[in-house]
This record gives sequence, C-alpha cells and structure tokens, in this order.
Amino acid sequence: MSEKNDAVTIVSNFLEASMAPDPERAATFMAPNVRITFTGGRIMESTQAITDFNSGRYAWVKKALGQFDWTEHPDHTVVYSNGTLYGEWPDGRPFSGNRYLDRFEVRNGQITRMDVWNDSAEWILDPGLNRPD
Repeated sequence: MSEKNDAVTIVSNFLEASMAPDPERAATFMAPNVRITFTGGRIMESTQAITDFNSGRYAWVKKALGQFDWTEHPDHTVVYSNGTLYGEWPDGRPFSGNRYLDRFEVRNGQITRMDVWNDSAEWILDPGLNRPD
C-alpha cells in the first residue's frame, strides 16, 4: 500500500467539508447514487440530510480524526476512519471522547457507500456514560 492512498484523501476531504458543515462541498466527494447509512440503520438521502440529522441531535459536533485504514479491492477501496466526536448536546452540555467508526467505499474517485457508527445513542440513553476524557 502507498503511504497515503487517494481514497483516503477523498474521505479526508469529505470529512473536512462535512464538519464545516458544508454539505454542498461534501456532496462533491459523493457519487450520485451514494448509499449512506447512519447508526440505527438510518438511511440518509444526501449530505444535506446528514447535516439536518446532526443539527437535531447536537447543538454542534466535530470529529477528532484518528487513524485511517484502508483495503484495496479489485473495483474499489474500503476506507475506515476512527476517532472521537466532541461538541455540545442540545441542552448545552459539552461532550468529548464519543467513539466513532466510519466505513467508506470509494470507486472511481467518489464515495459510493458510507456507514456510520458512534456512541451517541448510548450516551443519550444513559448520560452517566458521558464522562469527560
């Protein structure tokens, strides 16, 4: 594998745009028929839907990007991004250390699939789990 795979650069650029949040720029990294699935099996129709969902769940949220891992396949590259989320809940309580794992499939220079997992639902159900790092 190369030191930094092109698919990792595409995913990094997408994440940067989505955290801005700039859903229009984020969409430029996605294929027209992208499949986006969030925690709980929520299907997102677009990058704007991601921004709208996050604005209902958080006052604001950002990712502290961790490691990128990738695997090459004959017709695509799978990229994993892991790290933590930090921000504020709608009631103003800050949080950090909220683990996330995102899985992307990149084909022909565009993200064709995105799957998202994080601890937010568990932390919402049991605020006692939301402990500062």
